[in-house]
Amino acid sequence: MPHPVRVLVRTSDPITQAGLAAQLGGCPDIEIVTEPSAVPAVPAASWRVPELAGAAAASPGRPLADRRTATATAGAIAGWRPERTPPTDRAEGAPAVDVALVSAEAVDEDTLRTVREIQQGGVPVVLVVADLDGHDLTAAVDAGAVGLLRRASATPETVLTAVRGAAAGDGYLPPDLLGPLLRQVRQVSTQVLAPRGLTFSGLSERELAVLRLVSEGLDTREIGRRLCYSERTVKNVLQDVTRRFGLRNRSHAVAYAFRHGLL
Repeated sequence: MPHPVRVLVRTSDPITQAGLAAQLGGCPDIEIVTEPSAVPAVPAASWRVPELAGAAAASPGRPLADRRTATATAGAIAGWRPERTPPTDRAEGAPAVDVALVSAEAVDEDTLRTVREIQQGGVPVVLVVADLDGHDLTAAVDAGAVGLLRRASATPETVLTAVRGAAAGDGYLPPDLLGPLLRQVRQVSTQVLAPRGLTFSGLSERELAVLRLVSEGLDTREIGRRLCYSERTVKNVLQDVTRRFGLRNRSHAVAYAFRHGLL
C-alpha cells in the first residue's frame, strides 16, 4: 500500500495553518508534516526548456517584464510536470515531504521567496493566495509553484485535488486563468520562438524535419535530397541534436523524439 501524501503546511498565521491542516488531516491518504526542518536543502531542479528560456532572456530590445513573462511561460507550458531532482541529504530522523501547501495574502516577494526556498528542496508547491491574476500566475510559476488556488475558491475538495495532483506530478490552475496562459503561450511562440526557428520542444523545425526522415529510414543523402540540404548540413543538424541532448547517435535521437512525443 503506498504511503500517505506527506504535506507540509506553511502559512503566515497559525489560525490559517490550523484550518488547512484540519481540512487535510482527516483524509486517510494525507499526512500533515509540521517540522520546518523536513524541507531538505538541496539544489533546485530545472524544469524550463533550456533553449526556450535562453531565447526569451536574450531577445534584444524587449522590455524586462516581457522577458520575464516569456521565461515563466516557457516553464508553465512544459506540461506543468516539473522534472524534480529526488531530495537528498535529509536531516536524520526528519520526515520526508511530498508536497508543500503554502498560503499567503498575495504573490509578493516574500511569498515568491518562500516558494523558491521550498522548491529548491525538490518539493512541489501548491500556493493558495487571496487574489490571483495573470501576472501573478507567471511570477508564481517562475518561482516553482505547480498548483495555484484562490482562497475564496479553496474548498477542501479543490485543495485536496491540487495537493494530490502535485504529489503525482500534475499541476492545478483556476479555470479562468487558462485563457491568459494560452495567450501568453501564443505570444512566446510567435514573438520569441518562431523568429528563431524554435518550438516549445527545444528543437527547431529543421531539426524535427530531419529526425522525421531519419525515423522513416532515409540515409543522409536521401534526407538532403528530400529537404534540399547538403549532406554536410544534415550531418551537422544531427550532430547538434545529439550533442545538445546528450544522445549517442541518430537512432538514439529518434528514440528520444518519439519518447517525448515530438514525432
